[in-house]
Amino acid sequence: METLRVLLSDKLSDQGVEVLRKTAGLQVDIKIGLSPAQLAAIIEPYHALIIRSSTRVTREVIERAHSLKVIGRAGVGVDNVDLEAATRRGIVVMNSPSGNSVTTAEHAITMMMALARHIPAADLSTKCGKWERDKFIGTEVCGKTLGVVGLGNIGRIVADRAIGLKMKVLGYDPILTAGAADRLGIQLVSLTELYQRADFITVHTPLTDETRGMIGDAAIALMKPGVRIINCARGGIVDETALVKALKSGKVAGAALDVFVEEPPSPDHPLLKFPNVITTSHLGAATGEAQVQVAIDIANQVVDFLLNGAIRQAVNIPTLTAKELEVLGPHLNLGEKLGRLAAQIIREAPSQVTVELGGEAANLNAEPITAAVLKGLLSHFLDETLNYVNAPYIARERGIQVVETRAREATDYVNTLTLTVRTPSDTHEVAGALIGNRALRIIRIDGFRVEAVPEGHFILCRNGDVPGVVGAVGTLLGRNNVNIAGLALGRDHSGGMAINLVHVDSPPPQSVLEELRALPAINSATLIKL
Repeated sequence: METLRVLLSDKLSDQGVEVLRKTAGLQVDIKIGLSPAQLAAIIEPYHALIIRSSTRVTREVIERAHSLKVIGRAGVGVDNVDLEAATRRGIVVMNSPSGNSVTTAEHAITMMMALARHIPAADLSTKCGKWERDKFIGTEVCGKTLGVVGLGNIGRIVADRAIGLKMKVLGYDPILTAGAADRLGIQLVSLTELYQRADFITVHTPLTDETRGMIGDAAIALMKPGVRIINCARGGIVDETALVKALKSGKVAGAALDVFVEEPPSPDHPLLKFPNVITTSHLGAATGEAQVQVAIDIANQVVDFLLNGAIRQAVNIPTLTAKELEVLGPHLNLGEKLGRLAAQIIREAPSQVTVELGGEAANLNAEPITAAVLKGLLSHFLDETLNYVNAPYIARERGIQVVETRAREATDYVNTLTLTVRTPSDTHEVAGALIGNRALRIIRIDGFRVEAVPEGHFILCRNGDVPGVVGAVGTLLGRNNVNIAGLALGRDHSGGMAINLVHVDSPPPQSVLEELRALPAINSATLIKL
């Protein structure tokens, strides 16, 4: 039997290491603190690499990893792994996403309680020999309103704990249905209403272009005087400059921050100077229990993969045999792309998602393709790592009905995939095709026939079908140094409605999109990233 070599390049709990060492047929080496160059120099003979957040698995490392079959991340984030390079080489990348959700949620609740009762400042005062009871009059959380922005796994746990503290919980989530929220005891509201009504606001969203700086001047202006803000999610969701201004004015009574835009923050960071701001050093997942659990989880997953070929919690490859993956791989890629496209078109939480396999694709296993669609669709909104295993579960959990259909009749394309997303007030459809079983194409958006390669950045313009629109769009983009890489046009009928799908080399600034929307005949202009 071949000895399989496993490299641990970050510190893993003893319990996780023991799972590996007691497995027959594995040779386990521990080499911590390697730079990417040092890792690349020694990676060649290893079949598995287990990491945490410190190790950077770059493209150069992967190109030297001729024996590597699996990368295991103890924890959630895999932003330190070049996923594209790993996928191209056929290396499975797994994480252990559930081991630290409770820990992170508890940290947010702890920060809220400490903020409400001035715990750090009162502790310091007492240790300095003072007894300032009148200075540290706090506020009860019982009966107060907590606004939870982002109801992913962690956000829902926070809401559950807050309900146990007899708080009223408001929630905002772009894809959670009202029925699903009701079952959790959460009142689902708009973001504006949440800002206006909440006494405490905690954020649990991913950091994206849409969420960067979302708690900024405009949002704070809507909030109650004396609101308290907690961020244990990602640095940058809370606009630090806006928060400083609001603390100085008294509009915000206090803040609790586990994360910053730059970590660690500089010693002269203004938020570190406020006595009513509690800070911790990105400790959301830092409990002994969480560290042990994620280590045991990833060790078991890696062992199961190496010995049995089982794929669990993969972030880049579904649970499939190698033979199945060879056939389904392009369809999975297309499905995920269409999911991402639909996510950037819809404006409300989806209530129903229909996946239709057409032509020869109708004979394929629909389950992993549907999972790929849901992964692409939901990843745009959720602050949790989605994969082909958990995406369908999370969709069901959020009250989204998922329907699979097949259409075997002949069309212009041999293999097609159509995604229809229904929201409470609208329905959107996107469709794609495989050309030669490998080349991906977008072939339809909301009934308009187009043909475009789903890669990079696009501007989707909806407009009246009148002369001069294409020229006006091109002229405006050129004037703003936005280079057009490709253009796909579609219309319903002459003189009716049309779309321009403009492939651009780089995303234009928001100001350019606003200029596009102001052009005559343009109804909307949306930036799409695929």
